[in-house]
Amino acid sequence: MSTVALGAWRARFELIQYVRSGDTLVFTFLFPIALLALFSTIFGADGDFTAGPGLPAIPVAQMYLPAMLAAGMLLSGFQNLAMDIATERTNGTLKRLGATPLSPVSYFLGKIGQVGVTAVVQAGLIILFAVVVFQVPLPTEPEKWLTFTWVFVLGIVTSALLGVALSAVPRSGRSASAVIIPIVLVVQFISGVYLFFFLLPDWLQTAASVLPVKWMAQGMREVFLPAEYAVLEQGGEWNLGGVAVALGVWLIVGLVLARLTFRWNRRDA
Repeated sequence: MSTVALGAWRARFELIQYVRSGDTLVFTFLFPIALLALFSTIFGADGDFTAGPGLPAIPVAQMYLPAMLAAGMLLSGFQNLAMDIATERTNGTLKRLGATPLSPVSYFLGKIGQVGVTAVVQAGLIILFAVVVFQVPLPTEPEKWLTFTWVFVLGIVTSALLGVALSAVPRSGRSASAVIIPIVLVVQFISGVYLFFFLLPDWLQTAASVLPVKWMAQGMREVFLPAEYAVLEQGGEWNLGGVAVALGVWLIVGLVLARLTFRWNRRDA
């Protein structure tokens, strides 16, 4: 069986295991939706929101939708994958897989395949919730959805590869959540997921430009926010070229780190 075929088989197996894991399934799918509902209800109590003079008023949920989509990519690919692999390394699953014909590449493909499927479903649920509950308007231009597609694909693959690399940091599966969740929370705050990015200090916006989540959210803002809101970005434009370059660089970095740090056995084995 070829590497790709083994990866596809592994992706199917990972997906079945994921669906059977009720707590992970609920947390991954409901957490971004719950945050979207919470922020939209709290900050949207006074009606539509406008970020400044001359900018059209929009639902608060529309402002938060791009950020929640970026958060969903981070949770699905980065956090969950890092914790999952760290646990598999601790409980001996990876050691057993290392004794089979499954190569690391096929293993990576399986994990990324599972993340891709679940992330697509999650994004669909977030968008559906925003439209049905908060009447968020969706773009009608095909080029907007093309942008959504490539930002989403780059974001998911990048998050997954970085998650594989981060899984080497915890010394055990038991400590994985204590190591990984704080990193994820800090990254989200810095990148403007929980706070509107334009409200962050200039120096923090500059620091966030180093992180991939900032670029995921920025790409999604171009898709779902009115064109006038581009003035709130650094440089006063959506800068999709910068989004593509930044995510492409992080994808390569994640691929290299994942390949260099991945091992079937625990470090103390």
